[in-house]
Amino acid sequence: MIKKFNPLVFLASLGAGGIAVMPFVLMQYTIKHGAGLITRSQLWNNNFSGITVLYYNFLELVMIAFSLIHFVLTFWFVYKLIKWLNTEDFKELMGNPLKNSAIMAPFISILMTMNLFIGPIRYFFPAMSDNFQGLFLPAMLFWSFLFVAVMLMEIYLLGISFKKSFDVDKINFGWLLHPFALGMLSTVGTGIAAMAQDANIANSAAFMSMISISMGVFLLLVKLIAIFKSHFASSGLPEKNFLPSFLIIIPNITLFAISFFRLGHFLERQHGFHLGAYFYLVIGLSFAFEIWYFAFGIFLLFDYFKKNHFKEFYITQWGLICPLVAFVVLGGFFYSVVLASPILYAMLVITMLLAIFFYFELLVKHIRCFKKTNELNCEL
Repeated sequence: MIKKFNPLVFLASLGAGGIAVMPFVLMQYTIKHGAGLITRSQLWNNNFSGITVLYYNFLELVMIAFSLIHFVLTFWFVYKLIKWLNTEDFKELMGNPLKNSAIMAPFISILMTMNLFIGPIRYFFPAMSDNFQGLFLPAMLFWSFLFVAVMLMEIYLLGISFKKSFDVDKINFGWLLHPFALGMLSTVGTGIAAMAQDANIANSAAFMSMISISMGVFLLLVKLIAIFKSHFASSGLPEKNFLPSFLIIIPNITLFAISFFRLGHFLERQHGFHLGAYFYLVIGLSFAFEIWYFAFGIFLLFDYFKKNHFKEFYITQWGLICPLVAFVVLGGFFYSVVLASPILYAMLVITMLLAIFFYFELLVKHIRCFKKTNELNCEL
């Protein structure tokens, strides 16, 4: 989609995958169904009528459309990524501690692909639902490969940041792509641990996830302290192309909250623990944080949306989709575990619609910039 490749473009495929997952989460955690993950037959066993039928048809359409967008963009961007790896631009990016976090975007997007197989794709294919346990061994093998790749890359990048000097005052919220990748890795791993019946697979996935969780939480805390310290030492908000990344804390919190939630289910299923209020606290505290931080972020970004967002395009704008997706996903867990409120449900649906709107708004701008129209200020 762009001639000068930037790995942050994978945020577009990641966002599409996230939007495809949102309807599944809303159905999984707000509709009564049998044990395990909801299937299409379980949904339509309910006696829906009128506008409710249209609503769930719409949710299914969203899952199908954005799953297709995710796969098309992923294949295209992977092709471009492979060609880009042999360029000087790649070497320059990797050697820059202030920018090399961008290389984690492809990993996050590919890990999101695994979530699509567990959620929306399995939802539509009875053969996958009926043989769900048989999928965990190949899923574990593929995830293990990604686990090694992500951990080695994170250690390598962390080493560069220690070895090379750089201006700490120039760091921004884009640095949080590091814990973001580890959070996504952990979410998939703990999902395998929580749902796999095979004890060897479950225990292996759980322990490996604890490695990535510990590293991810450590980096999240360290980087947040460094970022806020840098920000308070500067005057005013960061440059406008960094502003969309301000909300990236939200998907970080969502991913680690879900990881701890799933670890709890793993402990109950495989080791006979009875955790009770643990789930309430993990989801409740995490979503409580996201509510005030989301409001704070909107307040800070108000002028940006008023003056800049709709007149310009830069790759980092794709980072706006992930916080909206993450808020809805964790909100679905909150609805199931803490408070089943119709007001909350309406808020989650509105947020989902906003994510869809912004996705197509960004996609149109991205295409226009690719075609080099002069109506937008573009930075690809």
